[in-house]
Amino acid sequence: MDVRINPGPLRGTVTPPPSKSMAHRLLIAAALAEGISTVRNVALSQDIEATLRCITALGCRWEQTEPDVVRIRGVGGISAGRGDELPHFDCGESGSTLRFLIPIALAAAGGGVFTGRGRLMDRPQKPYFDLFDEKGIFYRLEDGVLTVRGLLPSGEYRLPGNVSSQFFTGLLFALPLLGGDSTIVSTTALESSNYIAMTTEVLRTAGVQVSVQSGWRRFQVPSGRFMPFAAAVEADWSQAAFWYAANFLDGRVNIQGLSPCSAQGDKAIITLSRHLARPGDTEIDVSGCPDLVPPLAVMAAVRQGTTHLTNAARLRLKESDRLKTTAAMLNALGGRAEEGADSLTIHGVPQLAGGTVGGANDHRIVMAASVAAARCAGPVTIRGAEAVGKSYPSFFKDYWALGGDANGV
Repeated sequence: MDVRINPGPLRGTVTPPPSKSMAHRLLIAAALAEGISTVRNVALSQDIEATLRCITALGCRWEQTEPDVVRIRGVGGISAGRGDELPHFDCGESGSTLRFLIPIALAAAGGGVFTGRGRLMDRPQKPYFDLFDEKGIFYRLEDGVLTVRGLLPSGEYRLPGNVSSQFFTGLLFALPLLGGDSTIVSTTALESSNYIAMTTEVLRTAGVQVSVQSGWRRFQVPSGRFMPFAAAVEADWSQAAFWYAANFLDGRVNIQGLSPCSAQGDKAIITLSRHLARPGDTEIDVSGCPDLVPPLAVMAAVRQGTTHLTNAARLRLKESDRLKTTAAMLNALGGRAEEGADSLTIHGVPQLAGGTVGGANDHRIVMAASVAAARCAGPVTIRGAEAVGKSYPSFFKDYWALGGDANGV
């Protein structure tokens, strides 16, 4: 699907969609609980649908009782289907679903067979594979299919903290299901610790108390049961960041429904957008908020000065090589951006020209290009705009409501 956008500032009020990161975690915690849980304010994006498919494969049952309410009967920690035949988990293109469910499947079902689409199965799983070699867990990745089988033991788990916090979250969900207490140790400084804070918050909601020690380097995980609960998903700061970018580009968007006390790390968009509003050369370490790079790059494209976004190597392994595709998006619109091995350098220009952008099958590239169109001299055409369905299916509906002149959706 191609979308053509005519330039013009965005104005009005918007409520960002529910947090995809929190929804994944609440749905999984409900699936592992013994009893019925209710999760409200759930948006069925493609990634959330992937998690719902996978918890169904684990043995739980769920239903939509209202358009944004999901009622889940959990498996109580042990899958009803545990046995010789491993469950199959279709993770779509959701990296969170895949990495969260790998250790959960071992703990609850003795393993599983994992598949995905796009670039998903190319994403690195080495921290898990190194642990599996140590613990005697069988794994095989062949032709885009990952099979894991074995008994996940309680005990100590050591893994690097500078690859992805998703490995820690997967273990934090899985280890309480085992027969004894466990410990997770980060062998490096832990990046994106806010995502782990979100995980421990959800675990507390389900009655699992994880002790965080040594400045997010050590986690004591008790053996125990997940309890059923009722909870609501809060609005998503990651998606709100695109509307902050719209305001940076002379929009007047009133962003509602966000929690200032949220554990979501991407609420850093507030301070970072203020920082970018000051002229001059600057450097921003994005290791703790990598999903903010596309909207930050759009802001940087039209500010006075050169912006260096650093420590962003993991973005090369997202839905697209997001360092390459973010730079390509800005350059296609008349900006000046250069990619480094783990960074982006963006030289601000007074105005973007417009042009044609390839969406790269990446929801965040499509949304960033759409917001950038507001500050262009001429129209912007975005190819593959349907990619927004991965995380924000109503993005263009909200864009229209804010006065955006988009055709072809």
